[in-house]
Amino acid sequence: MAITTALQRQPTSLDFANGTQFRFNILRLPNVEYFVTGVNLPGISFSGEANINTRYKSISMMGDVLDYSDLEITFAVQENYANYKEIHDWMTGIGFPKDNDQFGNAVTEYADLTPGSNPSTTDANRAGTGKTPVNPSSLFSDASLTLLTNKNNPTLKVSFKNIHPINLSSLAFNTQITDTEPLTATATFRYHLYEFETL
Repeated sequence: MAITTALQRQPTSLDFANGTQFRFNILRLPNVEYFVTGVNLPGISFSGEANINTRYKSISMMGDVLDYSDLEITFAVQENYANYKEIHDWMTGIGFPKDNDQFGNAVTEYADLTPGSNPSTTDANRAGTGKTPVNPSSLFSDASLTLLTNKNNPTLKVSFKNIHPINLSSLAFNTQITDTEPLTATATFRYHLYEFETL
């Protein structure tokens, strides 16, 4: 039932959201998630809009296909580059630029994190060996963005389904820099959808 009275329409929370209050988790990248310094909550838009022409004017009708913007994270790079290498290895496993075993290793390494998979059988079924193909869904991962209140209490969880990396930024080294700021990198992901869960 729609709320119509002015008193009932007043918001129950008058505090503003703080852009520094968040936690980001990604199942496949434990080193990356610990050093995340920034993340965006992607926007959404409609596609497939239609215009209905009448004798008076053209009437716009809403689209029926949702397009999700890319998920981007910024993270501080570890001294041993372990977190940068996590994403690099994930991407080279998907693209296997050197040989087919790279794809097979990428699929089987995280097969136990994929719902419904059987690690004991997927280990034996390497891609590119002429044997039974493995389940490529293990190339995906799930992630979550937990939004916190100003008192660091979780208030909203954003769950990303089946994300995969599409871009990893370069690292710039420069001997003339005097400030000892840590190197940072940006990774871009695509996913199937995201959903909100109130905590």
